[in-house]
Amino acid sequence: MQTRVYLDNAATTPLDKAVIEAMLPMMERNFGNPSSIHSHGREVRNAIEKARKTIAGLLNTSPAEIFFTSGGTEADNTAIVSAIETYQITHAVTSALEHHAVLHTLEHLAKIGKIKLSLVQLTEKGHIDLNHLETLLQQHPNTLVSLMHGNNEIGNLLDLDAVGQLCVQYGATFHSDTVQTMGHYKHDLQKISIDFIVGAGHKFHGPKGAGFLYINAAKKIHPFIHGGSQERNMRGGTENVYGIIGLAKALEIAYSGMDEHRKHIEHLKSYMITQLNTRFEGISFNGDCENLDKSLYTVLNVGFPPSDESDMFLFNLDINKISASGGSACTSGSNIGSHVLTALGTDPQRPSVRFSFSKYNTIEEIDYVLAKLGQILRVTV
Repeated sequence: MQTRVYLDNAATTPLDKAVIEAMLPMMERNFGNPSSIHSHGREVRNAIEKARKTIAGLLNTSPAEIFFTSGGTEADNTAIVSAIETYQITHAVTSALEHHAVLHTLEHLAKIGKIKLSLVQLTEKGHIDLNHLETLLQQHPNTLVSLMHGNNEIGNLLDLDAVGQLCVQYGATFHSDTVQTMGHYKHDLQKISIDFIVGAGHKFHGPKGAGFLYINAAKKIHPFIHGGSQERNMRGGTENVYGIIGLAKALEIAYSGMDEHRKHIEHLKSYMITQLNTRFEGISFNGDCENLDKSLYTVLNVGFPPSDESDMFLFNLDINKISASGGSACTSGSNIGSHVLTALGTDPQRPSVRFSFSKYNTIEEIDYVLAKLGQILRVTV
């Protein structure tokens, strides 16, 4: 087995070799500017439109509804800011568990007086209280609802159909950050009522710096980034050509092998849950990540018993060549506590680690991690 174990796939995933192969010609030979009218430009424009058509086909929607961005953060910001501006929305609903690309954007808009912001209540396990969401929608017409499909820290899944139906019933605009579920779950945009979803290539073995925003044809919004006429006047700036090609190829691969990869990764997660419960005392699971039916199969957020070395837990994993993320007292690389775990009221004295899996992980790697955890926790296994 390799000497380093990577279990931080919710942060980013390794590039699939087939994705690299698809991108290389766009780096080496097809270098034209897609806005140029000569043959060099036209061949690159054709490649971009083919990628757009590929993504649209996988999501069962029209290519005219797919807009390329620099990633999930830009896509989220575009949907939120532009929808509020275009439709003169004065009220938004989100949750305390959202990714900062959503939460910080909405908090900023509330701070400068653009909107009033409401936080929907959560269940004990961190799921959205749909009854409270409906109450908020009854009280505030023309609301923007922004709720993530799969939580990046604890893995909780949102019922997109149920929220979409509520938004239709009360005339709300619905945006969902689908970064963690894109490429891991099938999204059929003809079957759900939603206005905006997003994708980021590096979350499903594609390149960093390449993402997309789906905008329902019924929602015409103003641009977020102004400049040239790229992306049908919706996003100025020369396109990240090889990133777009890699993004489309990665999503194509993800869809073609989704069932097989899900079965493999679910086995890894189930095995790790069972072994953690069997080998160690005082283990807890944050949110509803232990429930495979209600959480991302790629994410497991584990709470470990308090100890004198709680603050060093992630560091000790790294020393043992294990890459993971999390932490309750502070997030990795900063002194700011995890806003998700804080909102859930988890014990700040308990170190929490998010292990996130991909198709490239193995049972042997999980066994290695469990053995090292035993050493760190000073447990004889």
